[in-house]
Amino acid sequence: MEFRPCIDIHNGKVKQIVGGSLRDEGDTARENFVSGQDAAFFADLYRQEGLKGGHIILLNHADSEFYEATKAQALGALRAYPGGLQLGGGITPDNAEEFLDAGASHVIVTSYVFREGKIHYDRLERLCGKVGRERLVLDLSCRKTEDGYMVVTDRWQKLTSEQVNGELLERLSDYCGEFLIHAVDVEGRSRGIETGLVRLLSGWDGLTMTYAGGVHSYSDLELLRELGNNRLNVTIGSALDLFGGPMEWRRVLEICGSRGKAL
Repeated sequence: MEFRPCIDIHNGKVKQIVGGSLRDEGDTARENFVSGQDAAFFADLYRQEGLKGGHIILLNHADSEFYEATKAQALGALRAYPGGLQLGGGITPDNAEEFLDAGASHVIVTSYVFREGKIHYDRLERLCGKVGRERLVLDLSCRKTEDGYMVVTDRWQKLTSEQVNGELLERLSDYCGEFLIHAVDVEGRSRGIETGLVRLLSGWDGLTMTYAGGVHSYSDLELLRELGNNRLNVTIGSALDLFGGPMEWRRVLEICGSRGKAL
């Protein structure tokens, strides 16, 4: 289990927000933390620790008045750590190469591929052909329903008919190099991990997967390792001391065995 760091950017600032609270109208969100440091600061910190595979997420829609400020922060982080961070948020075949050329190791995609309640394989194939399977990460943000864990899109507001299970993971693994899986119901709430989802994911032995959502204690990390059969990587946001939380990030690195050699 590796620790994968994150940099979430909203309205031109590094933030941690409550999952599902983001609204394009008015560019609002319930905030857990707003940093006084820019995105490049965090990227350089991760670079010094030799951490790979973290992600930058642009939380503003491309039509937002804040999008350019958010994008500028993201590009600054990529310059601070070229090749070390993935990037997501509004990625399409038209802009993916710009971010890869700017230093992103991978691009992360959800809503471009999952539209109108289903997977559009023509879009997925176009994007995969543009950037290459090995540089594409699919974000399977999901919410628990009576039918199982269902993929949600568009700022986690729209429920799709796609259920996260071994069959879906197997099918999509032909088009990407990794999965990033957000447990939307617990994301940003620091109430513990989504144990049912973790058990489900642990049963599939395929591509690299990073779990996000609800980690708020060191015991959560140990539980994630146990239930996930040590197969899942983890990202932590609001609970980390870097973002105002109680968990010391250097201790997290030690628990996860993720302290790398400085680059």
